[in-house]
Amino acid sequence: MTKKANDKDQDTIKDQVEENIDKAIDEVEKEQAEKSENKEVADEDTSETDKLKEDLQKEKDKFLRLFAEFENYKKRTSKERLELFKTANQEVMLAMLPVLDDFDRALVEINKTEDKNLLKGVELIHNKFRETLKNKGLEPVEVESGDTFDADIHEAITQIPAPNDDLKGKIVDVVERGYRLGERIIRYPKVVTGK
Repeated sequence: MTKKANDKDQDTIKDQVEENIDKAIDEVEKEQAEKSENKEVADEDTSETDKLKEDLQKEKDKFLRLFAEFENYKKRTSKERLELFKTANQEVMLAMLPVLDDFDRALVEINKTEDKNLLKGVELIHNKFRETLKNKGLEPVEVESGDTFDADIHEAITQIPAPNDDLKGKIVDVVERGYRLGERIIRYPKVVTGK
């Protein structure tokens, strides 16, 4: 066989393969078209009102979820806003605490003197200052010698041997008062515990 005849046979085979592929593609497309027609007929069987009811239910669910999410957002932001208002003065209060401590120390020292007018004047200023801070939400954390030590509320700065067995693991002395602003402790009381 010559090369031309061989090439001609190969071209004929290629043509036949291409025809068979085209026929197979046409058959698959025809089957898909029939399936989609059958599906359309089935879809037409479901009534238009059922579709509308389903759509309406979906929209109602969507609306309810959106409404609930918005309500949660409103509650969360109002709670955050209230918390912000309660603690907005925190930096100012923290800056005033050393002044309040100085007043307390001054009162202790002035009590040792016999100048009652000086004591009365400083007490008036001290009480006015303390009341002003209290009106703004500042409250002392009540801690006394003999109270049980709680690491969540107290800051232990040292441990000493307990003067008696009753004070083991308890507060022996309060070195610095603690304060809270609203529900938040802004300065923990510094205490000495017994071991």
